[in-house]
Amino acid sequence: MSADLARARDVAARLEALPRTGSTNADLRERADDVEGWPHLSVLVTRNQTAGRGRLDRTWVAPDGASLAVSVLLRRLPADPAARGWIPLAAGAAMAEAVSAQLPGRDVAVKWPNDVLVDGRKICGILAEATTDAVIVGSGVNTAMTAEQLPVPTATSFAVLGVEVDEDRLLADYLRSLSSSLAALAAADDAVASGLHAAVTARCATLGLVVRVSLPGDLVLEGLATALDSEGRLLVSVDGSERAISAGDVVHVRPA
Repeated sequence: MSADLARARDVAARLEALPRTGSTNADLRERADDVEGWPHLSVLVTRNQTAGRGRLDRTWVAPDGASLAVSVLLRRLPADPAARGWIPLAAGAAMAEAVSAQLPGRDVAVKWPNDVLVDGRKICGILAEATTDAVIVGSGVNTAMTAEQLPVPTATSFAVLGVEVDEDRLLADYLRSLSSSLAALAAADDAVASGLHAAVTARCATLGLVVRVSLPGDLVLEGLATALDSEGRLLVSVDGSERAISAGDVVHVRPA
């Protein structure tokens, strides 16, 4: 992979393509203390990640060459810690935009907080992790994965959809959109004023659906997902009372 990804390299401050690794997020975390060597918008990417992690510490493993694992180091962050909570949502919207550019006519959306769906099936998962003074955003995109290789029936891939993805374009589009959204968020220090709230809301497939949310402590609630608040939390109406969900495993149950 070292000889390609020319367009993505033009966007990234630094990009290293690895032939194989356990986890691009873990690798980038090890490099995060080197501020000069690994500046804002530095990227690690591989087509063969063997020990990836998803949300709730789930494992994320794909056959060699079937997916693209990407981790981005973000240093230019909003001053307000509450605004930083929008970074995973910004990444989801940015990836949805990049995926949509190569899947015209398909419904590409974000399941809150940041899974990217195509026609309701998951094509990409995203995991953001904070370091001392930076945020690492990792994503795994199902690129060449066959139908037999899909981890669950609710997943999909570019290959399953009959498209040979241009990985360089996908990565460049994603980085460009993520960089732009984060710059606006940092400048305004507010998701509403920066336009990010509106952009994520427009891409969010969860809104308007009845959802089942598994919360810490084995609590489960079911209700109508109505909106995102100013902090990026999912507002769910349960028995006439509105709940703000900041973290939880969300399942789309049915349309309202």
